[in-house]
Amino acid sequence: MKAPASAPAPRRATTSHLLYLHGFRSSPQSTKARMLAAWVGHHRPDLVWWCPQLPASPAKAIDILLDHLAGWPAEGRAVIGSSLGGFYATVLAERLDCPVVLLNPAIDPARDLAAYAGSVKAWHSDDSFEFEPTFVDELRDLTPARIEHRDSYLVVIAKGDEVLDWREMSARYAGCRQLLLEGSDHALSDFDRQLPVVLDALGLR
Repeated sequence: MKAPASAPAPRRATTSHLLYLHGFRSSPQSTKARMLAAWVGHHRPDLVWWCPQLPASPAKAIDILLDHLAGWPAEGRAVIGSSLGGFYATVLAERLDCPVVLLNPAIDPARDLAAYAGSVKAWHSDDSFEFEPTFVDELRDLTPARIEHRDSYLVVIAKGDEVLDWREMSARYAGCRQLLLEGSDHALSDFDRQLPVVLDALGLR
């Protein structure tokens, strides 16, 4: 569970504003989001916490996020993203060079989500939303050509992920600090065990 010897030391952020980005079909009601929100409320009530419900359109989601983050202090903002939220967090990190923690991040969502075009059922409610075919093109257009700000990242990768290939995740973020979990799953059902490392990477402990 230790970072590879070649990985750079994590950035010691002084986080005053924290953004959490949920995954595809997920919401601010996800277990990880609620766990982090509870920690912030109990330990860091001074911290600005934002966990928005993201729109289905990737381009619209990124526009909303960039517009909101423009009002946050550059030296105090940090991002956590899970699955598709990890992809969005990567887009933000490459544009803003801010500290970021990725949790089983989606590597090629344009490829993986193409089959979901149409009406999609949400995980945490009875609601559904339309994932339009054009959204796949938006994902493709948003994909960073390469990871430049490698010292900005902590990437938590579960080898037991049943949705995404852990080898692909690890290769995409080669040179970044990585926490490779021998088991676990896509949802990181044991996230409480990784939480201290995540908080430490953001300078919150």
